[in-house]
Amino acid sequence: MKAISGTNLEQAKSHNRRVVIEAVRMNGPLSRAAIARMTALTAQTVSNIVEELERSHLLVPSEAQKLARGQPIIPYTINPRGAYSIGLELGRQRASGVLTDLSGAVCARIERHVEQPDPQRAMPALQAIVEDLQQAFAFDRNRLLGVGMALPGRYADGGTTSLSPLNLPGWQGFPVGHELEQRVKVPVLVENDATAAAIGERLHGVARGLASFVYLFLAGGGGIGAGMFLDGHLYKGSRNNAGEIGHIIVEPHGKLCSCGKRGCLDRYVSPAVAYEFMGITNAEELSPDDLDALIAKGGEGLDTWLDQAVQPLRQTVDFLELAFDPQTIVLGGSISTSLMLRLAERLEPLHTPIDPNQQRTVPRVMIGMTGKDTAILGAAALPIFSETNPRFDVLQKPLG
Repeated sequence: MKAISGTNLEQAKSHNRRVVIEAVRMNGPLSRAAIARMTALTAQTVSNIVEELERSHLLVPSEAQKLARGQPIIPYTINPRGAYSIGLELGRQRASGVLTDLSGAVCARIERHVEQPDPQRAMPALQAIVEDLQQAFAFDRNRLLGVGMALPGRYADGGTTSLSPLNLPGWQGFPVGHELEQRVKVPVLVENDATAAAIGERLHGVARGLASFVYLFLAGGGGIGAGMFLDGHLYKGSRNNAGEIGHIIVEPHGKLCSCGKRGCLDRYVSPAVAYEFMGITNAEELSPDDLDALIAKGGEGLDTWLDQAVQPLRQTVDFLELAFDPQTIVLGGSISTSLMLRLAERLEPLHTPIDPNQQRTVPRVMIGMTGKDTAILGAAALPIFSETNPRFDVLQKPLG
């Protein structure tokens, strides 16, 4: 059992600091007085936090604004160069890394070929990418928040894989986060690709400003997962594996799935199934442009996939709305952008919502980040999110 605790002053201070950063990030330039009104913190608390954030270069003052009466006000904004983050991605034949600033802009990018990357081959390659990215762009190394890594699969505490993320030997139970952190000597955060993409979407994408949304992640080479923000909290479940949406049954007694069940969403909507229908056997080896060209010529195979995929996806949207009451469902992932757009075009009409007369401020379904950079930009967002997002759980403590 948990209760709200106000006794841990150090954690409350950290929480308030994140609340101030989030207020400025979400609303743009804000004066100290505006921050205080928006966060319900005292003027003195806000003043102390803003001064600290200005000293650490996370906030920068804008030009003073003159008022009709009284002292001019000074708005503060997020400083894109105030902090940096590295995102890593590992594929079947390559390892990639990006260095981003606090706004999510890519400052440097490196890609290396790694044949059949087991941990013994992959870890040195990832270490080299992290080191080379720090040399590829001139910045203060003290402002590097850490490294984020997005992998398909499920994870235990500390970034230990509980499923082989690439269907390759050697990864089962491998402590990815710990091993990489020992090598690169900066904090390393590991998340599944759907959760990482949802974080990236909330920080920099169409879900910016939304408190509750579900990000439906369609992996270019595989299945479907979901990342969830509920009432401003990243929801990960009791064992950090919430969002295995690809294995809900949408067709009782349907197609056999790799999980052992029949009729799972993965077997109807995943990009891998689309490529099967179109006769594309080497999708992961193709460049995005070449893959889009093949999809554009998809013909009868593409139409057949769309016809059998759209109803299960409608069912899934309906289920997610009924179960979690999000403001929107975001469709995204490392799927080809053109394939995602074709699928999204077919979604209407959606099932009637439970509150059909309610006025909506955002669409029921939105298109988020898609394409080959989705997971890696989500990975780069992990250290930024960890440093700046309010964490309400630190205000809770177990009751005996």
